[in-house]
Amino acid sequence: MTKKVAVFPGTFDPVTKGHLDIVTRGSHLFDEVVVAIGVNSNKKTLFDLEKRTTWLKESFAHLSNVRIDHYQGLTVDYCQQIDAQYILRGLRNGTDFDYESHIAQLNKNLQGKIETIFVLSSPELSYISSTLVRDLIIHKGDFAQYLPEQVKID
Repeated sequence: MTKKVAVFPGTFDPVTKGHLDIVTRGSHLFDEVVVAIGVNSNKKTLFDLEKRTTWLKESFAHLSNVRIDHYQGLTVDYCQQIDAQYILRGLRNGTDFDYESHIAQLNKNLQGKIETIFVLSSPELSYISSTLVRDLIIHKGDFAQYLPEQVKID
């Protein structure tokens, strides 16, 4: 039987409790979940790749079937490289669905063997986004409550 491998792609700038929720729940659905940091040289991030990788490794250390990696290029190409059959995506609301469904359809057209699986955010976490948390960090707001305890920002 083929091992069910899912890729959970993102920039994780920073990783949030919302990410933790989706990956934890996905870890019960798949044999392996690869949390894959997409590296895009045109996208400016607040935190460097090394720091984001460390935070992810520490945040998911308790899940034996979750590993952390990074990649450049198309997510479907990365999935093929590591023999992943699924892309795991979290949905917070209808806006996320509209955006993510278009990407899923494009990915299906590019690589028909890879399925996108959507998992709804837990209601109490549905308003959390890395973008909003980054704004809180930049403007010295109360951001710690939205981050896994392993993520320490000075």
